[in-house]
Amino acid sequence: MVADDKVNRLDKEKMKAVEKLVKYWIDLAKHDFKTMEGLFRLKRYPDALFYGHMVLEKILKAIVVKNKKKHPQPTHNLLVLLEETGISLTKEEKEFLAEVNKFNIRARYPDYKLSFYKIANLKYTRERLERIKLLCKKLWQEIKKS
Repeated sequence: MVADDKVNRLDKEKMKAVEKLVKYWIDLAKHDFKTMEGLFRLKRYPDALFYGHMVLEKILKAIVVKNKKKHPQPTHNLLVLLEETGISLTKEEKEFLAEVNKFNIRARYPDYKLSFYKIANLKYTRERLERIKLLCKKLWQEIKKS
């Protein structure tokens, strides 16, 4: 009986730790989502897309924690994180995640950044951010599942 109580207590502690870590990633994703929208309003299009990548990354990490009860891999690769979540997306959604991976430009060489800045105009950015928002909505539903 005492051993059962100890196991139940440890299970409850682990679940509390998992819930806390999921909340951590969700809170960061929500913060970055607001930053993404603000940067778009300021016409900082490449930066808005970078934050779009960060939002998806953090939502995927929250799903990893929720589904696998462990820390996600320390990666920025959205496709690697998606695989780790255990959820399925359409082929088009996976292809879009591959495109969004290219928005993670912080550590890129200046020539790559300059070429990205040229293509990240209003139309390009608006279209990608709308798709990011749609994918975020779908991924939020995964987090809400019990």
